[in-house]
Amino acid sequence: MSEVLNHKQVGQKITRMAFEIYERNVNSAGVVFAGITGMGMSMATLLAEELKRISPIDVEVVEVILDKKEVSKSEVELSKKLDLINKTIILVDDVLNTGKTLVYAMKPFLDQEILKMEIAVLVNRSHGLFPLRPDYTGYELSTTLNEHILVDVSGNQHSVQLH
Repeated sequence: MSEVLNHKQVGQKITRMAFEIYERNVNSAGVVFAGITGMGMSMATLLAEELKRISPIDVEVVEVILDKKEVSKSEVELSKKLDLINKTIILVDDVLNTGKTLVYAMKPFLDQEILKMEIAVLVNRSHGLFPLRPDYTGYELSTTLNEHILVDVSGNQHSVQLH
């Protein structure tokens, strides 16, 4: 197992991503970070905290609850009901691998009158099987399909590991 990003580097990536989000959404009525269950939700919380620190934008966080192991059979729902009209939704996950989880995670937003939807990931592995690309990426990493990326942003020592 080798370390790809240490705690300081993860923090720097999150800060840079938050500034990019601010720049692209400065006139937005609000930004809702929709974190996918697990590390996606942890990432969404960190991005939201950073955006609140650097900008006056109205920021909310919601969890997109789904079963990552059986995403095509899973119910996909939000942890709470929010007013999403004319807001920017930023779908957040820790790692973008094939894109399947992110595609299914869009489901609860498809019948809402949102302003736009964007995608933020800490690590993009670029094994896309679905036609989507992240708008905000912390780190691009070319890997084989046999390699695994382990992201931990849950505690006070954040890291990204390859094994």
